Amino acid sequence: MRVFLLVIFLASALPATVLSGTPGEVGIGDYLRDATLQGFNGKNNSFSDFRGKPLIINVWASWCGPCRSEMGSLERLARRYNNKELNIIGISTDDDANAAASYIKQSKITFNNYLDHKVMLENMLGANTIPLTILVDAQGRILEKARGAYEWDAPETIAGLEEVFHIKLMP
Repeated sequence: MRVFLLVIFLASALPATVLSGTPGEVGIGDYLRDATLQGFNGKNNSFSDFRGKPLIINVWASWCGPCRSEMGSLERLARRYNNKELNIIGISTDDDANAAASYIKQSKITFNNYLDHKVMLENMLGANTIPLTILVDAQGRILEKARGAYEWDAPETIAGLEEVFHIKLMP
C-alpha cells in the first residue's frame, strides 16, 4: 500500500505538503543551492558535481528505524542505476560520524554518503523529519520531496521515478 501511495505521489508531480519549513529551506520548484558535501570516504563533492543527471538525495540517520528499513531498497536501486541513468546520494544527519560510518560499512552501502555535521544541509533540504528523499532534475531543480520510508526498487516506484524524471530506467 505504501508503495502505491508513493507512486500516486510521484506520478502526480504536485507539490508535496511541507510540514513546517526549516531555516533557509529550498522548496519544490526551486534550484538546489550548491554546497560542499563532506564524504565519509574522505572525498568531498558538491551538489553541482551531480548535475547532468537526475539526482536522488536521501537524508537519513543511523539511529532512525524507518531510514534503516528503506536503505536496502535504495542500495538495490543504486546498484542498478547509480552513475548511469541517475545519481543517488545519502546525507547522514548523525551527530556521531563514527556511528554513521559504521552503519554504512555494516550495511554494505556502496552509493556515496556524506555527513551533515553542521545541520546546514538538513535545513537547506527541509529535513525536519527523516527519512526524507529529494528528487532533483538534471539541471538541479527540486521536483519532489518524499517523507517516510519507501521501497525505492519496487517496480511501481521505479515507474513513478520515470514519470517524475521523464526518463526510462532500463530493467
